[in-house]
Amino acid sequence: MSLLRASLTLLVGNALAQLLPLLLGPWITRLYSPEQFAGYSLVWTAASNLAVVACARYEMALPLARGGSSLRALLALCLRVWAAVTLLAALLGAVLALRWPDLVWLPLLVGLMGAVQALALLATRQRAFGWLAGSRFLQWGLAALLQVGLGYLSWGEGGPGGLLAGAALALALALLALLLPLRAHLRGLLAVPAERWRAMARRHRDFPLLNTPHAFAGAAQDTLTLLLVALLAGDAAMGLWALALRYLKAPATLVGAAVSAALYPQLTQAASFADARRELRRTVRTLLLLALPFALALLAAGPALFAWAFGEPWREAGVLARSLAPYLALHFVASPLAVVTLAWNAQAWALRFALVGQLLFVAALALGLQLGGLEGAGWSVSAVMLLYFGTYLGALWRWKA
Repeated sequence: MSLLRASLTLLVGNALAQLLPLLLGPWITRLYSPEQFAGYSLVWTAASNLAVVACARYEMALPLARGGSSLRALLALCLRVWAAVTLLAALLGAVLALRWPDLVWLPLLVGLMGAVQALALLATRQRAFGWLAGSRFLQWGLAALLQVGLGYLSWGEGGPGGLLAGAALALALALLALLLPLRAHLRGLLAVPAERWRAMARRHRDFPLLNTPHAFAGAAQDTLTLLLVALLAGDAAMGLWALALRYLKAPATLVGAAVSAALYPQLTQAASFADARRELRRTVRTLLLLALPFALALLAAGPALFAWAFGEPWREAGVLARSLAPYLALHFVASPLAVVTLAWNAQAWALRFALVGQLLFVAALALGLQLGGLEGAGWSVSAVMLLYFGTYLGALWRWKA
């Protein structure tokens, strides 16, 4: 399947997946308060933080596997690491739930997210893009529908239970949608000899050693961001931030997931480095053209759009959106390109560069919150991250084999 056809398949599936959350957003924000949304976002972000390393990033090597024997050994390795991380999440959730009861959801969400993440990479390797698109529709689109239904039923009234239950059930169905076409590859994984999956662990050790810290630190940035906003601006502000970023990063999720899933095998299987770099540059140009109208719309009418869509109590989230518009535009471009350094064996460089970016983001956020509240934080983050992403994209554009 060509990059264009694969991207379009995933783009259609992702578009449908994001359409329901976008359409149902006004109902969700009228059924749940900013404080409830803040609680949900904190649990979801903490789970995502662990789930991103649920297989120690060994799943990222699945598209690189040559032959069925190597693939099965990698899958057996991923299964064992996933089980260990899910058990760790259960222990951590039990302890933290004594202070924050909603974190009792942690092991369930970590296990489901990690499994979906790994099977999505297997589906990419097998070019099962139709099933992958369907799974993403269930994961995101159905979650919003279930959250609305549970909100009308007042399920978990006073807390984020309805939001969390809807998301968890949707994840379970998304996992089932991936298990159906891939089940033949998953049979008998526990019977794979230990020496084979241990050999895979040694061969692909760069993924846990270099990519795991990179991915975990990236997810930790989201967790730390919410905690900083809550500490310096209050729980309601955390809910406003979480809602704004959830919906404003939806375009990056929609387009980025489709492009990265299709771009990764194209880069790893390119006939030459020159061909791979041409593919990258073509992708960057396209993403820049898509990002510009999005940023201009937020700058022109962010507060009015949020008040109209989500209700007057959420206008301040639109003020925040306007200030974050430059940052979000370049994040939209850069997000799908994370697979480039994987394909080009530049994970050490990517880790160092990402850590610098995360430190800059947190510093800019804290300074902006102190000087100008949520809106000041948005402009501060945008100013700093424009320089950061500009440097990052320039480095990839000029990359040499």
